[in-house]
Amino acid sequence: MGATGYTPEGSAKSAFPRGELTAADLAKALENKTILEARAKLCDERHNLVVELSPGVTGVIEKSEVALGADGEDFKNIAIITRVGKHVCFKVLSLTQQPDGGVVAQLSRRAAQRECVEQYVSRLRPGDIIDAKVTHIEPFGAFVDIGCGFVSLISIDNISVSRIASPRDRFQIGDEIKAVVKSVEGGRVTLTHKELLGTWEQNAALFSPGQTAAGIVRSVEPYGIFVELMPNLAGLAEWREGVSVGQTAAVYIKNIIPEKMKLKLIIVDSFDAAPAKPQNRYFIDEGRLSVFRYSPENCKKLIETRFE
Repeated sequence: MGATGYTPEGSAKSAFPRGELTAADLAKALENKTILEARAKLCDERHNLVVELSPGVTGVIEKSEVALGADGEDFKNIAIITRVGKHVCFKVLSLTQQPDGGVVAQLSRRAAQRECVEQYVSRLRPGDIIDAKVTHIEPFGAFVDIGCGFVSLISIDNISVSRIASPRDRFQIGDEIKAVVKSVEGGRVTLTHKELLGTWEQNAALFSPGQTAAGIVRSVEPYGIFVELMPNLAGLAEWREGVSVGQTAAVYIKNIIPEKMKLKLIIVDSFDAAPAKPQNRYFIDEGRLSVFRYSPENCKKLIETRFE
């Protein structure tokens, strides 16, 4: 089933069989209690999901089987409707032969999620590096699928060291990313992302004094302008008239000072540009972190994350 066995729905690295699923495939999955994946093609008037399987084979996920908690008072129909057109994972509950020769398969996404929680999510520990897929973005953070549609949150302050106005500055819906488990409490998993984007020294090593590099203006203050060169690296440029947040800036790198964790910059030019697709460079993307120290060893200011 892949590295973890339980991948986000619709992931390019999906561990689950998908595509055209015949009656024989479903019968085998029913016998072995395995998880499959297919695309939900519509939601009927009773809020059951109809799933694409193969010619003559219809898959139905009843409303109560769409997700863990689907029978609770807080479960909303919008959570079902928004699955239409997307891949969903499921287990086969039963197969019924129809008079016309077709087959109707009763499916359960809820059962697949329950197995994922019991066999994978419940065993996660702080510091574990995992796969995730961005499903929804709010001003306060990004919601991601960490396996079989089980959703966790990366708050905006845990997305990168360099401050951003919106999670959309880093992610787009559908992005397949890496994340680190920050905490596991009462079945709820929270994540962080910034630790995978490298230390100050790792990022600063990509640049040298005397170079002119492109960056993004993140903050304009009376005493200077903060320009982001990498998601985990920003420098302070001398104040310049006409510069605004969100602009692309060409900056001359005047000095790099590790012991003060500073980049001194001079803005050569700034201009409006169409937003580029966010790119995240991971300096580590597997295994487990116990401590992440962002600040250099010889820096008086200590910035680190401890996973316990």
